[in-house]
Amino acid sequence: MRDAFGVRLPAREDEISGPVAEEHGRKPRGEAELPVVDTRAAIDSFLGSQSLSDATRRAYRRDLDELASWLRRNGLGLESFDARAFARYAAELGADRPGRQPRKLAQTTVARKLAAVRSLVRAARGPAHVPDLAVSGRRRRRLPHAPKPTETDALLAELDQEDPLSLRNRALLELVYSAGLRAQEAVDLTLADVDFEQEIVHVRGKGGKERVVPLGEEAAYRLRRYLERARPELARGAIDTLFLSARGRPLETSTLRKLLPNPHRLRHAFATHLLEGGADLRTIQELLGHSSLSTTQIYSHVDAKRLRKVYDRAHPRA
Repeated sequence: MRDAFGVRLPAREDEISGPVAEEHGRKPRGEAELPVVDTRAAIDSFLGSQSLSDATRRAYRRDLDELASWLRRNGLGLESFDARAFARYAAELGADRPGRQPRKLAQTTVARKLAAVRSLVRAARGPAHVPDLAVSGRRRRRLPHAPKPTETDALLAELDQEDPLSLRNRALLELVYSAGLRAQEAVDLTLADVDFEQEIVHVRGKGGKERVVPLGEEAAYRLRRYLERARPELARGAIDTLFLSARGRPLETSTLRKLLPNPHRLRHAFATHLLEGGADLRTIQELLGHSSLSTTQIYSHVDAKRLRKVYDRAHPRA
C-alpha cells in the first residue's frame, strides 16, 4: 500500500501504535511502554559525532530541527516515531505547501532530509528501529559535467601567470585535479601533508578519515613553484597551512569557488579520466575516500562505456 507521495505504508494493524494509532481510530494494543527518548538530547548527541563533516553537520541540524518541530506539533516523541509516522512525515515534506520557500521541495532535498532522520533514529534507538520504507520517484544522483582532458588542460592553462596569486591558483587547481580532492580537503592541507620524496599527499577527508593519494608529476612541479616563488611573499609569520590567501591567512573554500564555481567538477574529472584510462571502481573508491563502494558506483556508467570499447576492440563477434 502506498500513499500519494509513493511511500509504501505498513499494512498490518499491529505495526501501528501510540498516538498515530489513536489518530487512525484504533487504540494501541497492550504492550510494554517504550522508553522515552529526549529528542533534543538525541539530536545534539548525534550531531556531535566525529564521523560527520562540518558541512553535513550543518545541513543535518536544519533537517533535524525541522523533524523536532514536527514531532512536537503532532504530540510525538522520537521513541514513537514508527513506520506510519515516518510515512506521514515524508508525505508532508514532499507536499506543495503555500508560504514555504520553495513551495515544493526537490526530491533530492526530501531524500537528504529523510536520510538525516534515518541516521538519527539509527544512532538514538538502534538499526532495528529505522523505518524501512521506500520512497518512489527518487532520481539517480546527477553528476556535474566532467570536462574532457583537453578541456581540463585549457582550464588550467588559463592560470599560467607568474604573480604569486596566479602561481598559488595554478598549484591549487592542479592538485585538486591530480589528487581528486574535495574543496575543503584542499584548503585544509598543511606543508607536512605533501611528501615530494615519496610523491604522495596525506589527506584528511570527511569525518576525520585520512587517506594517502599519489602526487602527480605536474602537480608536484606546480607546487614546488608556488612554494619557492609565491608562498614566501604571501606568508605573514609562522603558519603551516599549505595554501595562503593574499593576506597570508589560511585559504577558504570560497576563494576556490571564485576560481571555479563548481570545483567538484575537477574531482569528477579525476575519477572519470582514471576510469576511462583503465582504473577499476575499487581503486577509485580508495582514491576518492568513499566509505562505501556504492557511492563510487555513480561512475559505473563511465566504466560501462570503457568496457564496451574494450569489448568492441577485443571480441571477434563484437
